[in-house]
Amino acid sequence: MKIKSNFINIIIPVFLMFFFSCEESSKIKIIESNFIYEKPPFIECHASTIEELSDGSIVIAAFGGTKEKNKDVTIWLSKKDSNMWQSPKLIADGIINDTLRYPTWNPVLYRSMSNILYLYYKVGPSPREWWGEYIFSNDQGENWSELVRLPDSILGPIKNKPVEINEGIILSPSSTETKTLDNYIWKSHIEKSTDNGENWTKIPIDHNSEFNVIQPTILVHSNDTIQVLNRSRENKIISSFSYDLGESWTDLKPLELNNPNSGIDGVTLKNGRHLLVYNPNINGRSKLVLSESYDGINWFEKLTLEDEESGEFSYPAIIEASDGLVHISYTFNRRNIKHLVIELD
Repeated sequence: MKIKSNFINIIIPVFLMFFFSCEESSKIKIIESNFIYEKPPFIECHASTIEELSDGSIVIAAFGGTKEKNKDVTIWLSKKDSNMWQSPKLIADGIINDTLRYPTWNPVLYRSMSNILYLYYKVGPSPREWWGEYIFSNDQGENWSELVRLPDSILGPIKNKPVEINEGIILSPSSTETKTLDNYIWKSHIEKSTDNGENWTKIPIDHNSEFNVIQPTILVHSNDTIQVLNRSRENKIISSFSYDLGESWTDLKPLELNNPNSGIDGVTLKNGRHLLVYNPNINGRSKLVLSESYDGINWFEKLTLEDEESGEFSYPAIIEASDGLVHISYTFNRRNIKHLVIELD
């Protein structure tokens, strides 16, 4: 038994090293690249979100206005139809009444298993004071409901898409940014619904940690095992796991992935692989890459999406479409949103 145990202890790590080194040579290529705005109806835009509709078309939303934090910043939706991006439509704003208005922030598109398209977003003067709202559409985003304000303790998905584990059971990746007299405190959490988004429970992710983390993205390893990857102020992407459908979470641990305190997004593909889009340099947002993993811990950089001496290519969003192609959107110098289509072998 001892010999067998030692043999296993030696062979398994060797196999894993060989396995992952082989995967490092797998092919991923860009087959389509375009900007979604021909003539943007705003000066700046940021924080795109992407979703596939039931008819296979792609929609992207982003906030746009004169400048982030300004009161004229609103949410715009763009739809790709017959390989062309339609002109963006304004679908949400921060108007409270005739004399009071706030900027909007970080839209998140999400299509449920029941085929309802949701748009979650934030309204308020800053990330420390904002609140969550959403609207929904039953006709592929052509018409939208009246806005619904979320309960005060629930913010909705902060940057990245919710994941529906089983029909009606939704995990929404969220976070808070608070300010004390001498510090800013960032904490990630999960908002879980078991009734298709009617009610939510807030579940902390290691709130005793020394790491400052926000804007988690969810990877699904199995029906029980869920992982979140977080943006942090510590220049690393920080990981945590849940083994009980998001009810509890392991201690936050940094991965060997640098990041300059910038938004990330990931997706679990139908074949079990995980993809992650992020800025890999701690000194800026001018490089954006796509990495791949089988275990959510060991990542291999597969594709450079942008790499310039200066500029901002940031806040990515990523999905796998029903045809197996991967779609990515991200901020392009705050002047446009870029859309890529990725083919995997």
